Amino acid sequence: MRFSRPFCLALLPLLASCQVFTDKPTETAPTQSRLQGELSLNAGQLRFRPCQEQRQFVVEDAGANGLSRDVAGLLADGSGSLYVDMRGQLQASPQKDVDGKFILSQVYRLQAEGPGCGDINFARTLLRASGHEPDWNIAVSNQGLVLHRPGQEPQALPYLEEQLPEGRLNLSSEANGQRLELWVAKQRCVDSMSGAVQHLSAELRLNDQVLRGCGYLGGARND
Repeated sequence: MRFSRPFCLALLPLLASCQVFTDKPTETAPTQSRLQGELSLNAGQLRFRPCQEQRQFVVEDAGANGLSRDVAGLLADGSGSLYVDMRGQLQASPQKDVDGKFILSQVYRLQAEGPGCGDINFARTLLRASGHEPDWNIAVSNQGLVLHRPGQEPQALPYLEEQLPEGRLNLSSEANGQRLELWVAKQRCVDSMSGAVQHLSAELRLNDQVLRGCGYLGGARND
């Protein structure tokens, strides 16, 4: 039997569609969420309550993040709970007195002091870094960079950002007769005064002065 050429051409889209439907479905990565809230210890378990919520989740850390160790250190002074900013996956849990479990993958910040859930600037912040001896604090948003130092007026400066390998960043500004460079890298960092744990190490070069500290990405930017 012979088929006409138009009939053969009509079969081509059907054959192509068969090929599409026989391909294996692609696997999607588990969805992760970045959440902020209150972290506490309850009968040896880490319990997490997101900001402005009543739900509670058991936090599971495989050990690479060292969260249990950091929590124990910060709670040693008698504090009842800590503020935490972290990323992970929410899952169901068979445990009856919780709403699920949180499989931890990244800790951005863990602290006993500060505004915590009440920080109204967090959602607009791209990056914050600070250090001591002498004290300094830098807040970065889409509007620019603001340098805070004790006894001086805050300085709002334009800046250039350079993204480097391994998640490192360089922010630079040259204005008002001074040069500023802020270098941050993905490295666990502990604040020398408060003991707060942050996920970035920071180095501020201000003219000829080199100052070191810690930093974290704000709510307006994820890594």
